[in-house]
Amino acid sequence: MNKDLVIYNTLSSKKETFKPLIDGYVGMYVCGPTVYSDVHLGNCRTFVSFDVIYRYLKYVGYKVRYVRNITDVGHLEGDADTGAEDKISKKARLEQLEPMEVVQRYTIGFHDMMRIFNVEAPSIEPRATGHIIEQIEMVQAIIDNGYGYEKNGSIYFDTIKFAKDKEVYGQLSGRILDDLMVETRDLNKQDEKNNPADFAIWIKADESHIMRWNSPWSVGFPGWHLECSAMSTKYLGQTFDIHGGGNDLKFPHHENEIAQNFGACGCQPANYWLHTNMLLMNGKKMSKSIDPETGVSNSITPEELFTGNNPNITKGFSPMVNRFFMLQSHYRSTLDLTNEALIAAEKGYRRLMEANKVLQKFEHSGNGTAGDLDKEINQLIESTHTDMSNDFNTPMALARLFELVPKVNGLKEGHLSFDDLTTDTLANLQQTFTDFIYTVFGLKDEQDGAESGGGGSMAGLMQLVIELRQGARENKDWPTSDKIRDTLAELEIQLKDGKDGTSWSKS
Repeated sequence: MNKDLVIYNTLSSKKETFKPLIDGYVGMYVCGPTVYSDVHLGNCRTFVSFDVIYRYLKYVGYKVRYVRNITDVGHLEGDADTGAEDKISKKARLEQLEPMEVVQRYTIGFHDMMRIFNVEAPSIEPRATGHIIEQIEMVQAIIDNGYGYEKNGSIYFDTIKFAKDKEVYGQLSGRILDDLMVETRDLNKQDEKNNPADFAIWIKADESHIMRWNSPWSVGFPGWHLECSAMSTKYLGQTFDIHGGGNDLKFPHHENEIAQNFGACGCQPANYWLHTNMLLMNGKKMSKSIDPETGVSNSITPEELFTGNNPNITKGFSPMVNRFFMLQSHYRSTLDLTNEALIAAEKGYRRLMEANKVLQKFEHSGNGTAGDLDKEINQLIESTHTDMSNDFNTPMALARLFELVPKVNGLKEGHLSFDDLTTDTLANLQQTFTDFIYTVFGLKDEQDGAESGGGGSMAGLMQLVIELRQGARENKDWPTSDKIRDTLAELEIQLKDGKDGTSWSKS
């Protein structure tokens, strides 16, 4: 077990040595998607980041229970308490569908995208609608403890009373209650609330609201913040180890989660809070609005990123190139997506994969001694582990592997000698590359289908299939072209048509 793992805790605003509640076990909760639309790239970055964190915790020996929820009710437009529709109900009304049809469609789409990015499934993936009873029970506990009050069938959390009693409100986000009162006074025109800073934990449904449940107070639905408090408590306990999410969730979502948990059980829900930073594009926040200078929007979908069908990029980039690109920035840093950065990431990804192929073919005669080369390689290997244990620093760990790449190439080309390397060090180097590339970083080799056991023959076969499909398209034989694409999709092989031709990847 790694005893030196250090994590930046948003709650304390500093790095802390990680000490789980139970030795050898980790409980981790990460806020999942609201499934009313296709998952956007910023969310993908967050889930890839926590996937690496999940993988590394397991790699260093922890048994991890990873809970990531599905929000399928209660998340209102604009994140407000009133004057807005539930996002899923609105989508269902506009498309004349049942809300659960919307949920099912976008949940499947979310899972498909996570598989494409090679994100491991969580241990538990609860839905808000499957835990209405637990949420009602938590609301009642908050009322019983004096922090909830009823107005016309809706229940509100008494933020002012809680802040005075516990002195923890605002600790996570850095918000000062006096400033919050000024900010919310004009934003929430809600006469029912005792104070503008109070927030709804149960909302009475009007006649037009599609999703509604019976409760002791009204026919209604839970507030958005409540679901995560109820589900994390159910599956991880009143206090657990790690709670994560995007920076945009620190306030009000996570701040209100903490208030709810204190209100229900008098305790902090998580000991360590981790937050990922924003994904930018061309140095700016992503936006679908048209930029008057460029004439295009500063946004891109994951599908457009794979196919190249977007004016912001010159070609498509495979899922693993994109995952590699995300690893090049620390999860707490902003990540700027540009065409140039993606091209550089593609070169780096291919260089790393090629070096690993060369490395894994090495065999040692057993006559080597521990010289300077041996010492240098072992130091770099140790630094790779140290960097990942320093708040999951993927860019630094990657940099260490790239410092080892010239050593690998030098041994291949004869500039360096196996005589200066022990068999144990070579085995350690080979294992380190395998462990970090595949197990920790979650990358797959897209170039030759190595992950499916096909080797180079897979690449040759796929090139033939791509040429056959291209011929069918040129002859306008659309049924054959579609048949090839659909059959490959069933085999979890994705074709990506870009300006430089068609590429493929295993989902």
